[in-house]
Amino acid sequence: MNALFLILLLCVTISCKKAELKSEVILKKEISNPPVLPEDKSIRIDSTLLTSFNNKTLSAFYKSTNYRTIWQSEENRKIILEELLKSDEEGLNPEDYKVKTLSDFEKKSATLNDSDLAKYDILLTSSFQKYIIHLTNGTLNPRKLYKNWDLKENYININETLTHLLDSDSLADKIEQLKPNHIVYKRLKKALRLINTFPKDNFKTLKIAQIISPNDTTPSIIDIKKRLIYWKELQFNDSLTSIYDEETILAIEKFQNRHGLAVDAIIGPATIASLNFSKKQRMQQIIVNLERWKWYPKEMGKEYVIINIPDYRLTLVKDRDTLRTHRVIVGRAKRKTPILSSKLTQVVFNPTWTVPPTILREDVIPAILKSRSYLSESNIKVYDSNGRIVSPYEWQLSHARSYRYVQSPGTFNSLGMVKIIFPNRFSVYLHDTNHRDYFDKIDRSLSSGCVRVDDPLELTEYLLDDAVNWNLDKITEILQNEKTKFVKIKKEVSFHLLYWTAWSENNKLIFRDDIYNLDADLYTKLRN
Repeated sequence: MNALFLILLLCVTISCKKAELKSEVILKKEISNPPVLPEDKSIRIDSTLLTSFNNKTLSAFYKSTNYRTIWQSEENRKIILEELLKSDEEGLNPEDYKVKTLSDFEKKSATLNDSDLAKYDILLTSSFQKYIIHLTNGTLNPRKLYKNWDLKENYININETLTHLLDSDSLADKIEQLKPNHIVYKRLKKALRLINTFPKDNFKTLKIAQIISPNDTTPSIIDIKKRLIYWKELQFNDSLTSIYDEETILAIEKFQNRHGLAVDAIIGPATIASLNFSKKQRMQQIIVNLERWKWYPKEMGKEYVIINIPDYRLTLVKDRDTLRTHRVIVGRAKRKTPILSSKLTQVVFNPTWTVPPTILREDVIPAILKSRSYLSESNIKVYDSNGRIVSPYEWQLSHARSYRYVQSPGTFNSLGMVKIIFPNRFSVYLHDTNHRDYFDKIDRSLSSGCVRVDDPLELTEYLLDDAVNWNLDKITEILQNEKTKFVKIKKEVSFHLLYWTAWSENNKLIFRDDIYNLDADLYTKLRN
């Protein structure tokens, strides 16, 4: 019986492992290069053929094969060619992988001489390597594009990964496992498929003289209705009237909801701006977001907090289930919230606030110059380099930037009642706010870089995960004494501050305003 139980347990374990979708990406640090063993009937490659590629990784790969061809299998060649041809489904550009030249080689493969077979083999390997890199790490490097993006690069061991794929019984399945596996990436791919089903559009730019309210009559509403019909918010009607009727009101509200606008049925500048996006622009927007998701961490963590900056939303995920969401306020365009991944480490109750340099220069010093009473009204104490308190009347503009400005804890503190810390080089964090009414705004890019969280005490209670010592009642007691207290977050919770402006839900395209104006520029860089 014991032996039978062990056999059953082993079978269950194996079947569970098979059910897991494990990434086939091999990082450089994981294992060293074993030699590649070419299949039978491989052809000798003249190493000078590799010179023109000027690619050390490619040369190292063929050195490991003892300069022999590896793509003798017609089935494997066709699997790779098909993958490269449909790389646009991943937001990539098939032209980057020499698909026309490769297809021409494949058509003639049965009649190619040894020299051309060697050339074909090298080109196929080169293109496949490039595709794997683009698929797993993106086409561009965000660290070279943006100063405030701090994402760790996944150093892919491309030749190890390629060798592993070659040794596989199912190359197509293994390639699939190279692709980002996050639900948002999959929803972006679905969004790309959805938008490709829309016909070509040739609309003229919509313009309105004033906002349009329900039941208004205006000639502009006819063109607006045509746009709503195109985006499938409104049923086609042979006779379109100029009345902003009930059916169109419902269509506008659905459109506003899909685009993160105020769902008020008022057709104003924001709604018109979203209606004016063409199919081409929306498709490009989806493509750049697919690129971004190739930059993001391969593994988000078993339990993690993720913030989508343009959606002004924090989501807490555990074991792939969404447990809670919170509205957030993020940095405005001039003081952008950075993009990063970290760990949540500490909670600070009744935090003090040390004024950062940018806010000091642009906000606090000008306010003091207008009125010295600003300091006492804002509950800010000023300290000199020796730690001595400087009174408002001793304060001197010539020393203004050498002082340290600290706002005391309390109801009026800019950080509110709680701050949640995660290590990062930008000195940003999550925090409460003394302006909670701002969460009702649609455009919530209002902060100086840090992220303000709605209902932060509920999130804090969850993160501290101690029903006895850190329930809401105990937290309230701590807050009432207005003394600063630091508490370590004991469980491991990953933290991701990310940026994406498109996805899909329930077969609907979802878009958000590109609040930092990154999309169009990124698309240009991707395709140039």
